[in-house]
Amino acid sequence: MSAGHPLVAGEVDVSHKVILYLEGVTVSFDGFRALNDLSLAIDDGELRCVIGPNGAGKTTMMDVITGRTRPDAGRAFFGQAIDLTRMSESAIAQAGIGRKFQKPTVFENHTVWENLELALKADRRWWRSLSWRTSLDAARRIDELLATIRLEDEAHRPAGLLAHGQKQRLEIGILLAQEPRLLLLDEPVAGMTDEETERLADLLTTLEGRHSIVVVEHDMEFVKRIAKRVTVLHEGRVLAEGTLDEVKANQQVVEVYLGR
Repeated sequence: MSAGHPLVAGEVDVSHKVILYLEGVTVSFDGFRALNDLSLAIDDGELRCVIGPNGAGKTTMMDVITGRTRPDAGRAFFGQAIDLTRMSESAIAQAGIGRKFQKPTVFENHTVWENLELALKADRRWWRSLSWRTSLDAARRIDELLATIRLEDEAHRPAGLLAHGQKQRLEIGILLAQEPRLLLLDEPVAGMTDEETERLADLLTTLEGRHSIVVVEHDMEFVKRIAKRVTVLHEGRVLAEGTLDEVKANQQVVEVYLGR
């Protein structure tokens, strides 16, 4: 990839199958290198798990991808032409990158249906919003999302009354309503029961191929359930990459992470 890619705000070019490309990304905070010459590529439609000890740079990596943190050095491309380092957080979201934080954030006083309705990708400029009503197509889209996240029976329930795992799935539905090409999920199964974890695993595997997904997670059983490819971060760079069995067999990975 050449350094001269123009900034493009239109369609994401994935003709080369890579939807996210980080090269030599370095981020320092008060002399501490949170990312240290990090390079990483995610294929279009891939579900990738990123693991590593606390302080490995996982959150900072997602902050760079979503525009919350500007790198000191390096490049970050979405598709072949969109330079993420030149864009605002809102522009990156509009370009097709959605992020879910560990703690779910939903409109608790609104129903599940209303949460999805508010999230639908549409023209929300104030003069359009004044006259906006749920169209038949929008209603069908909400029904599809409810089925995808398996919350059909909770459609008219206030989101604040949902169980923790249900809120996590609703927030993923809210992201999906915005039609992202890339989903970033930060420790999505933290605090979940075994049944909730299994349901989320099923959801993510059904999304694989239709969306590119990067999951940062510590739960190795969950990683084993969903991941075909795993990246291990340590001290701000990639320590190992491969199948879960391959990285578990890596002696360096055992020493710095799995053996703890």
